[in-house]
Amino acid sequence: MLVKLMGSRFLKVIRMSTKRLYLIILIVAIGCQQAGIGKDVPVVSANDTPAKKELDPQWKVNKEALDKGSVDAATVMLFHSDPTARKILLGALNDAKNSPARIAICKAFIKARLSKEEIKNKDDFIQPLLGVFSTENPEESQLVAEAMLIFGYDKIGESLENITTDGSKPVIMRINAINALKLRPDKGATISLIRLVDDSNKQVSAEAEKALRSLGMPVGENPYERWQNINELRGKSKDEFLRDWLIRQEAEMRNLRIEVKSWQVKYLSALEREYDGISDDAARGNFLKEHLGSSEARIKLLALDKIYKWQFASGRPKLPAALEPILLKLISYPDKDVRLKTAGLQVLRRMNSAQPLLDQLESESDDQVKIALLDALGGTCSYALSVTPVKITPEVRKQALELAAKYLAEDDAGKARKGAEVLQKLLEPNGLKQEELEWYLGLLVKRYSQQNEKPDGALRGELLSAMADLCTQGSAAKAIAVELFEPLFIEALGDELDFVRETAVDGLIYIDKAGALKRLRTQKFFDDRSETLRKKMIGITGEVGGKQDLAWLVEKIGSNSESGEAWKAMLKIFDGSDLSTLKKWMETLTSPESKTKLLADQKIAFLKKVEAKTAGDIKILETVRKRLAELYYETGQFERAAEYWDMLYKGAPTAIEKEIILPKLLDAYLRGSKVEPAAELVREYLVKKDVSSDNAVLGSIDDYLSKPNGIDPNVVIKALNGVKLSGARPNWQKWLKNWTNRLSKSKEAEKPKEAAKANKA
Repeated sequence: MLVKLMGSRFLKVIRMSTKRLYLIILIVAIGCQQAGIGKDVPVVSANDTPAKKELDPQWKVNKEALDKGSVDAATVMLFHSDPTARKILLGALNDAKNSPARIAICKAFIKARLSKEEIKNKDDFIQPLLGVFSTENPEESQLVAEAMLIFGYDKIGESLENITTDGSKPVIMRINAINALKLRPDKGATISLIRLVDDSNKQVSAEAEKALRSLGMPVGENPYERWQNINELRGKSKDEFLRDWLIRQEAEMRNLRIEVKSWQVKYLSALEREYDGISDDAARGNFLKEHLGSSEARIKLLALDKIYKWQFASGRPKLPAALEPILLKLISYPDKDVRLKTAGLQVLRRMNSAQPLLDQLESESDDQVKIALLDALGGTCSYALSVTPVKITPEVRKQALELAAKYLAEDDAGKARKGAEVLQKLLEPNGLKQEELEWYLGLLVKRYSQQNEKPDGALRGELLSAMADLCTQGSAAKAIAVELFEPLFIEALGDELDFVRETAVDGLIYIDKAGALKRLRTQKFFDDRSETLRKKMIGITGEVGGKQDLAWLVEKIGSNSESGEAWKAMLKIFDGSDLSTLKKWMETLTSPESKTKLLADQKIAFLKKVEAKTAGDIKILETVRKRLAELYYETGQFERAAEYWDMLYKGAPTAIEKEIILPKLLDAYLRGSKVEPAAELVREYLVKKDVSSDNAVLGSIDDYLSKPNGIDPNVVIKALNGVKLSGARPNWQKWLKNWTNRLSKSKEAEKPKEAAKANKA
């Protein structure tokens, strides 16, 4: 309701503002025009009436048309030399009940003035036209004021002033005459308006003041100031008056444009809010249907913008089918922005829009819209050819191909680029004969050869891109395209422009990945200055590369933006490598002396691959597990570290080796919050012997209790106190008591701090 109310107000303001703006433009247009009036000889006076005799059949037809409001009939009679025509017109103007005819005659006068056609004896019409000011029809009064602009002010000024000052005249007639004065860029008219501000009739006075303000003229606070304004006007020359008058009108026009724009913004914002407040898709579809049918281009554009967003919104159904015929009509809508926005809609490509697009392309005059329409045509045809059954005829495809070929041949790079793109979309699907494919693919080769002689490298790259796409798997043109384009791709590898080399690599990859990698590897493109090209090479290396590529891939690790991609490629190669290759690279990548910049997680990923292939080699397996345990511990993955230290502990062949691993396993258990396995590990150790003061097991426990970062130290002490032993272990009991006392003192020391915090709170 709010938007409808605002829309009503908006349209009202727009109509009022546009009307004011039109009048100002009209006045400015005639501001410096001086109507020359010749010595016309009246043929018929204003008071003459048509003869009582029957009219000639032709004039009877014209009169009937005039009475129905025909401007053409009025125009024909206005310029006709037959006195009967003049009598009919004068009679109609004098007939207050014949509003359609009077309106038509006024419009005929306006057309005559704008076309500067001469009307013979036009003074005959002055008095009858002045009589129309008595009308109460706003359209009549406005049109007669404009019609009388055909007369110079010296001809009708006095008559207009007499009407406005004659208190015996109807107020509506005086007001209508005031509005006619407002259109006159004449000192006399402006002075008359200033004087009328002091008229005894309040309606007349208010209308005169309103007219002055609309002209940007000062009204004056009192009669004395108005007298001063009149004297000032009298002191100006005609040129000075017109100059000032035009300046004021231009300022008023600017203000009106600002006002109109402000209301447009408010109204469009209100429509936005209304649409966003609709949750039901059917209701949204009805909203869009209504506003796509608006006569205002701005409102159509708003609706088109909502459709643009609809097509990409997740979870939303297809666009309502009722919108399709409306969108197809908008392809040829008069407003350029509407056509451009419509052509850019992806949903248009799913409709039966090929023929409307072709038709509009034939008549379209704007280059920007042409490119958008051609792009839409390519997408539409591509989709229509990809579904079963095919949704376009061979004839339409042929027309589209010829149009794309025409754009491909253009000197303008933008047009040629779009022509190549559309040609590629039309050639990929099945349905063309071999000779047709050869012809159109040959056009791409020809255009590329022409472009090689020109400096626009970007277009060379775009043309190569279209060629490369035609070499992809699934392209009906692939066999012929490969034969024609592969030499061009190879040649383009030496191009100075990065984009051209990058696109050439795409083409070679689409043709044969292994062959492309071999060529790129030989020419050392892994060190090309183009980051994009280097990444392309790394990508195909991961797919079809081998162990010979590991050496240059490892150089990318940690040093640039290709590090991550290079490592992924290496992992793929390692997946297909034998154990000897993995053993060699294990030392290079994960040994303490390694200078590679692998991250810990990357080392872990590699070692897991080695572990999976090393089941039969105990020595290598032990090394792998040790490094994994260390890396897991280093990265804070203590449970995983404990798993590997446990495997190493259980697999250690000697007691000495177990003694070395034990404290590391215990520390990993504690930091991984595995208190029960930690306590059991301690019990198993103490069963054999007591601990010495420099024992590594004690060191691990003491280090953890000093800087705990896993389970609560009190829980650890409780678990250790619960270890059941059959024999006395005095050293162990001494350490256990010390740890218990230390934790107790630490707890007592914390109480005052906690109390202080509580008091502050």
